[in-house]
Parts: sequence; C-alpha cells; structure tokens
Amino acid sequence: MGTAAASPPHIPVLIGPLIAACSPVQGTWLDGTFGAGGYAHRLLEAGADHIIGVDRDPSILQIAGWAVDHPQVTLVEDTFSNLDAVATDLDGVVLDLGVSSMQLDQAERGFSFMRDGPLDMRMGQEGPNAADIINHAAEADIADILFTYGEERASRRIARKIVAERADSPIETTLRLAKLIESCLPRPKPGQSHPATRSFQAIRIAVNDEYGQLAAGLEAAERALKPGGHLAVVTFHSVEDRMVKRFFQQRAGTTGNANRYAPALAEETPAFRIVTKKAVGPDADELEANPRARSAKLRVATRTDAPAGPVDRSKLGMPMLKDKR
Repeated sequence: MGTAAASPPHIPVLIGPLIAACSPVQGTWLDGTFGAGGYAHRLLEAGADHIIGVDRDPSILQIAGWAVDHPQVTLVEDTFSNLDAVATDLDGVVLDLGVSSMQLDQAERGFSFMRDGPLDMRMGQEGPNAADIINHAAEADIADILFTYGEERASRRIARKIVAERADSPIETTLRLAKLIESCLPRPKPGQSHPATRSFQAIRIAVNDEYGQLAAGLEAAERALKPGGHLAVVTFHSVEDRMVKRFFQQRAGTTGNANRYAPALAEETPAFRIVTKKAVGPDADELEANPRARSAKLRVATRTDAPAGPVDRSKLGMPMLKDKR
C-alpha cells in the first residue's frame, strides 16, 4: 500500500485517539470534511485502502494538492449531508466540524474578524452570504440568529445597531461589522475573547446551515456505513458535541425513558454501538503541538447490522431559529 507523497499542511486534531478507537483501520473511508486532507493522509498510513474526500468548498482541489493524483484518494465536491449519495458500504466516516484554519487565514473568504475582507463566510460558493443576511434580514431575525446560534446576550442591541448602520450604507466588510459589534459591548478583560467572536460564529452557522448539515450528515453516515463500520466525529463547541452525543445515544438505544410514569417506548434494534463512553479530548502533548485542539472533542461509534432508521431531531438539542421551529 502506498501513502501520500508529502504530508499535507493541516494537523489533524485528535487523530491518535481516533485511529486507536477505530483500529484496525482498513477498507474504504469517507472523509466528509476533507480540507487539506490531514485525516485522509493519516488514515491511509494507518491501513485504509481508499479515501473518498468530500468537501463543499470548491477550492478543495487547490488546497489538497497532494491528493489530486493520489491513486488511493477520490475527491468529490459535495456536502457531507449528502454523503450516502456519494458512497455506501463504507468501513468508516470521519467528520471534522467547523471552519478550517485555512479558511480563517484567507481574508477573501470573510470568516475572520481579524482580517479585513468581504463579508462572505460561505464554505461553498452558492447561496446567500453573510452580507446578504446583515444587509437584508429583518432586525428581529438578525437578533434571533445572534442569540440562538451565538448565545450573544446583546443580540438585540447589536441587531439594532446593524440596521441603523446599514441605512447609511451597506455593511460589506468583516472589519466594519466587527467594529460595529465591538461598539455595542464592553471592552473585553485580559484573556477574554474578542467581542465579535460569538456574533461571527452565529452568522457563519446561519450562512452554512451548520447544525442542519450536521444532523443530516449523521443520518447519512448511518445509511452509508456497513456493519462494523466506524463513525468518528470531531467537534469544537458544546452544541455540536451535544448533538453528536444525543444522536449516538438515540441510535444506540441508550437514552432510556426519562419519565418512569410514561408508557414504555417500543424497543428498536440499536444501529450503533458507542465506542467512546465519554468525549475524548486532547492530551498535554497534543495541546503543546497544536493549540487548535484545545476545545476539540472526539466521539466514535460502530455500526451494527440493524437497518438504518429514523432520527428524532427534536431530541438532538439542535438550536432552531424561530421560523424553523
């Protein structure tokens, strides 16, 4: 078995615990958030025969140059919510959620409030961007996005300021929006995150429908994995981790009956066996080598031979905007 000709620039977070939990790594894996291919590279080294790399970002072919002509890698531009239409009978699926450091570093993508660029934030290149939301959504809808997806307590104040500012001229750059948000909040204390952090996260999640994509991707992975196949998910904030945890519990039949007086639920054959009883975080060595791993959590489950079944999304703890409830 050959391996990649050169190591990709991306450092895959929690790859050691992931490979250990899925050992022996073999067969065909689908990396649903391919990026620069860090996970794919290490999975090939660990024994995978073939990697299907899926990414919604059309610049994947430029970012993952090492993989373009690699005989063991197939690249597909698509969303991971559609992964079971890309491939089935898989030995493993890995999802590394959130925005990549490469996207943050590209000012023209508009993800970062630390670099001035157009207010875009799309992981793909289709659909409304962040500027469309900021300049055209109703004040109440902007406040709902900031509060629901970013847990921003000053959401109404910020939304009011956005609507007032855009009346003079459209808000089209990241730094202008960041400064506007900053003006609505107290000066941060030493060690606190930038005042625009929660709002930028919320807008990015809304632009890319990240929570809806995650729920659909977990469901698609259940349909695509063969019996004994592994689903490994790396998250970077508590909402995503909660959704993955509750999905695994629901599909492994470990949620139990919260109300002992309620009628017993009909038993369903578990579709997954949970491998990581608790979320796995980085150890001291990984944190020293890769500070990006600080908030990362890994959860792994193994597919059983039970048929794929329906998922009750209302029990995943997925934040929902008011008009989507």
